[in-house]
Amino acid sequence: MIKEIYESLSEAQLKKYAELAVRAGVNLQNNQLLIIHSDIQNAAFARLIQTAAYEAGASNVFIDWKDEQSTKEFFLHASERVIDHFPDWQAARFKEWDDAGAAYIHIISENVDVFKEVSTERISRFQKASRAKLKDYYAKIRSHEIRWCLLAVPCIVWATKVFPNLSKEEAFHSLWKLILKGSRADGENPIKEWESHNRAFEFRKKFLNESQFESLHFTNSRGTDLLVGLPKNHLYIGGGVIDENGIPFFPNIPTEEIFTAPHKNKVNGKLVGTKPLIYGGSVIDEFYLIFKDGRIIDYYAAKGQEVLQNLIETDEGSHYLGEIALVSNKSPLAQADTLFYNTLFDENTSCHIGIGHASPSNIQHGIDQSEEELKAAGLNPSLLLVNVTFGTEDMKVVGIKEDETEVLLMKDEDFQF
Repeated sequence: MIKEIYESLSEAQLKKYAELAVRAGVNLQNNQLLIIHSDIQNAAFARLIQTAAYEAGASNVFIDWKDEQSTKEFFLHASERVIDHFPDWQAARFKEWDDAGAAYIHIISENVDVFKEVSTERISRFQKASRAKLKDYYAKIRSHEIRWCLLAVPCIVWATKVFPNLSKEEAFHSLWKLILKGSRADGENPIKEWESHNRAFEFRKKFLNESQFESLHFTNSRGTDLLVGLPKNHLYIGGGVIDENGIPFFPNIPTEEIFTAPHKNKVNGKLVGTKPLIYGGSVIDEFYLIFKDGRIIDYYAAKGQEVLQNLIETDEGSHYLGEIALVSNKSPLAQADTLFYNTLFDENTSCHIGIGHASPSNIQHGIDQSEEELKAAGLNPSLLLVNVTFGTEDMKVVGIKEDETEVLLMKDEDFQF
């Protein structure tokens, strides 16, 4: 059925979306290797990206196929020893790709129920093992040493979750339409649209980076009252970023966030989540986090409490924050007023924090600093980074300078500058 539905969509628009991922997302260079991570259910779109990459001059395009049903069987039945082990050959693949200067495109398609029969504890253990073994790869991702892009396509299960009152075909079409609109890929020239989008990012980042606020204060009627201290010489990034060779790219399609790193030990107050958090195939919902001197000291989730606990207890760094993001509710994605049940989309509709690792790019000259220097500056190290949405229509954000001057940055979750 997926094939028939794809054939009924606008092939020209899907090709533009694929081209956006290649030419703007990873900004693929001539004679460069491209790795595409895709589930087999998304084969049709993965092949469109493959074609677009060869047209852009790729030396080779390798599609790293996944199968979520096989992954589910692995989590259900693999031995305990295997769950705690990530194979060396898997890690060696990434090292060889990295050494060859590869770019990476990750195609995601949410299926929040696929792992509902699986022990969340087993998933957490395997994720911890894989992240430890791929530590160098993730460090390169976070520091923008390599170029990568994450984007989404719908699947039937995800579409009917978002649109439960529509037929499968109608839901699939509706979700595709929203994804293209939210990704600013539904027009005549998506690449030019993204160039314009990035200019707005650059203006706001310049203002925030020059202001060097000592802290940000977030409040809303849902119960969030959070004071986020910032390290000295912090940098806001967002929209397009630059790799180590000076080549620009967009890590996320869509993206609406401007973010920086909090000071590890200077976050205090309460954060109330406003959208479900999808983690390891499980749902965390109706939750809050309480911080003291940067550390999460208390938390609760009406749904997914054990999953939230496993997330926070991944390592010492997962008890702290690595990201704080400002997001306007006036973007095409936010104006869709839809719960996507997908972190990439839901986090780009409102303000959010990131539990875990802080990017060295969020501090001046951070890329060139040692791990110890980054820690001393207040940046948090961790094996993971998981974004948590807490923005609302009445969210207020105030920037506080060192002399205690206050500047209104957001009102009703829209920028005031």
